[in-house]
Amino acid sequence: MEQAALLEELRALRRALHQIPELGMEEVETAAFIRKKLEEYGIAYEECLPTGTAVFFPGRNKADCIAFRADIDALPVTEETGVSFQSRHPGKMHACGHDGHTAMLLGLAKYLSCHPEELAGDVLLLFQPAEEGPGGAKLMVETGILDKYHVKYIIGCHIFPDVPQGKVASRPGAMMARNGEVSITIHGTSAHGAMPQLGNDAVLAAGNVVTALHTILSRNVSPLDSGVLTFGTVHGGEACNIIADRVQLEGTMRAFSDAAYDTMTERIQMVAQGIAAGYGCSADVEFRHMYRVVDNDPFLVETLKDVSGSAFMEAKPYMLAEDFSLFQQARPGLFFFLGAGNEEKGFTYPLHNHCFNFDESILLTGVETYIRLFKALQQKCEKQI
Repeated sequence: MEQAALLEELRALRRALHQIPELGMEEVETAAFIRKKLEEYGIAYEECLPTGTAVFFPGRNKADCIAFRADIDALPVTEETGVSFQSRHPGKMHACGHDGHTAMLLGLAKYLSCHPEELAGDVLLLFQPAEEGPGGAKLMVETGILDKYHVKYIIGCHIFPDVPQGKVASRPGAMMARNGEVSITIHGTSAHGAMPQLGNDAVLAAGNVVTALHTILSRNVSPLDSGVLTFGTVHGGEACNIIADRVQLEGTMRAFSDAAYDTMTERIQMVAQGIAAGYGCSADVEFRHMYRVVDNDPFLVETLKDVSGSAFMEAKPYMLAEDFSLFQQARPGLFFFLGAGNEEKGFTYPLHNHCFNFDESILLTGVETYIRLFKALQQKCEKQI
């Protein structure tokens, strides 16, 4: 396909997808759109999860299979971009660029179907649901799809406004954080506010628990490592003159290593329960462990650097989380940022913002990067046969 024709196709795909945003594991219309397009292209596919789709392109040689993944879900955000192709689903928006990711993978599918002579080795395309939650990557891995097609490497990318348009960015090793959520319920004893000696104040205990927990990063995690612990909500109490018997704390925790994350988990439980007990209260601690560290294979990062030339830049680590990391638990993987930042055109809004948008020409950059990557990797795999 010519560049102009491919870009026109990518733009049309992205705008159609942008209008039908759906939340994780609810992407029925989106999945139907993907499958209909594949049928139009004459490409066979298989359903992988109710709203997940897999496409396999067999190569002419026995080189190892290279997989590419796109996430297809949207966010519970009310769009305020003002574009002509705005979301038709109230309260839902592709505010994280997944419409672009899906369009790029469909564009790659069409390219491969038009150029079978370029398929030296096998290629697998994965349209994955529920990246924003509850973690569709793990569910997709559990179907056995990577084993079925003997995937050696898996590649994913994310449109990213922090990286200038025209650039691609990645780094070897940890690039995005492991994350989880923590709920702490402090149980005390209610009493009249004028007779505090008769109660055990859950509010007082909760305040000291939060303060103590923030010492974990400075005293229990190595200064050479990084972590984040943030409590975003506090709920408790019934009236201003009643000693509260219950306070609920909700927070997020993130780290760039499993060791740091495990230390935080252990210490949060120990500190919360210990401090609460000092105030005559008790603490129930519950963790919701989510995504793992996005840990890039150095060989794959070097390959991206080789094929991108001057467009490549080294990414800095981000405390953001991404469920592509769950694919990397199963296979060596590469995750890279596709630059979308463009001050001149006003594309400066961050991900998850109700005004997030990007110049659609970057979609062509993304597909061309995919093409160069699979060609380079297939050549290297062929030499190893």
